[in-house]
Amino acid sequence: MDYAALLGVFGNIAAILTGLCAVTVYGHFLWERRQKRLRLENHLREETGFGYSSQRTLLDLIAALGMSEAEILDAAARSKVIRRGVAADGTGQPVRIVLEYDTGESGEDISMRPGRAQF
Repeated sequence: MDYAALLGVFGNIAAILTGLCAVTVYGHFLWERRQKRLRLENHLREETGFGYSSQRTLLDLIAALGMSEAEILDAAARSKVIRRGVAADGTGQPVRIVLEYDTGESGEDISMRPGRAQF
């Protein structure tokens, strides 16, 4: 066998392995994003069970979950059960973003308290 044919065979094998590697890495990326979303949903669901407000700010979630602000916002945006809201100060200016688990029942979800703007 000559070197040109051998080089062609190794080139084809390298192309196949590159494609397999890319698919594997992309699958791991999607799985990791899903795991972060589930961690956020589970944390907010568990916090809903306590008697106090289940609204959590980004800083609370960063400390509790060990995720960055961008990861938390990405997971919240992809979730179907997390409701996003804006907390406002006394003058009505938005101060912070709050996240809350949506139970699907309007009576159990975000309470409409003064100082809590919703969108």
